[in-house]
Amino acid sequence: MRFTDDLKDRVKKAQKTIVLPETNSRRVLKAAERVMAEGFAKITLVGKESEVKSTAEKFQINLEGVTVVDPAAYPRLDELCAYFAKRREKKGMTVEKAREIMTHNYTMFACGLVVLGDADGVVSGAATTSADVIRAGLQVVGPKPGNKTVSSAFILITNTPQYGDNGILVLGDCGVIPEPTAEQLADIAVMCVDRARRTVQILNPKVAMLSYSTKGSGSGGTVDVVREAVEILKRRNVDFDFDGEIQADAAIVPAVGEHKAPGSKVAGHANILVFPSLDAANIGYKLVQRFANATALGPLVQGLAKPILDLSRGASTEDVVDVVAVCCSDAIAAEKEI
Repeated sequence: MRFTDDLKDRVKKAQKTIVLPETNSRRVLKAAERVMAEGFAKITLVGKESEVKSTAEKFQINLEGVTVVDPAAYPRLDELCAYFAKRREKKGMTVEKAREIMTHNYTMFACGLVVLGDADGVVSGAATTSADVIRAGLQVVGPKPGNKTVSSAFILITNTPQYGDNGILVLGDCGVIPEPTAEQLADIAVMCVDRARRTVQILNPKVAMLSYSTKGSGSGGTVDVVREAVEILKRRNVDFDFDGEIQADAAIVPAVGEHKAPGSKVAGHANILVFPSLDAANIGYKLVQRFANATALGPLVQGLAKPILDLSRGASTEDVVDVVAVCCSDAIAAEKEI
């Protein structure tokens, strides 16, 4: 796939270390093998070395060059537990509780490795719920300074070059906020543009704020929220084209866009779709993924201080490998922001 091949080439020189905590998953271990073979990142696995090796041997997976870290034997465990206890002390966290969590919850521990600088990012979710991955990111890493909204995006790679940016679209938020406020929708739009520019290298982002209404054709509470989000983006004076409220067909099909929203800079040419709710976003991306045989990378969590990326539990080995490449790209960007 050209997009992911280009991405791997871009991140290869940096050789970022990405943690894969789900070492009980064959897909994840196979992905670790693939990443090492392709050579675009370093991989750290979490677990007891004997158990990880035994699982790898069972599935005939070669983990040569991969680092395996056992939380119970991690030399900086005391430091990590002290950090986590202090971070969560208002929630009643103690060093003893922190040790229990960090030695048994591998995704939490993986996030800890990133906080302490022993890794650059985490990819989890093949065998863990999105809620647990995001919880780990929020509790251990926390939001980016000054950022109030943590959301997610999907990179949807289709075989229909007439849509989006040569067949690639960025969708948000498909994994975190059930019913976004207008302010949150505006934040999601900004973060999705950042994702589109950084990861997909979309040079001319065009954001459609989706609804069941186009320019007043419908009415209702959620339509009002989308309209308010558009007004917020106008007040923020953002550096990208956006429009809304707009229906999905008007957003991506030129003839429909011209008919329903004449004069719009976005209608018919959107490459970033911001959905009004998690229901709509999650259902929408899954239908496109299955019906159109599209590749959906994500949900890529955005707004955290460090790259902690989620996977759909239906992710293939190839999906895990590709999201590791995205995580490397995020880690390089995070380094530049410091």
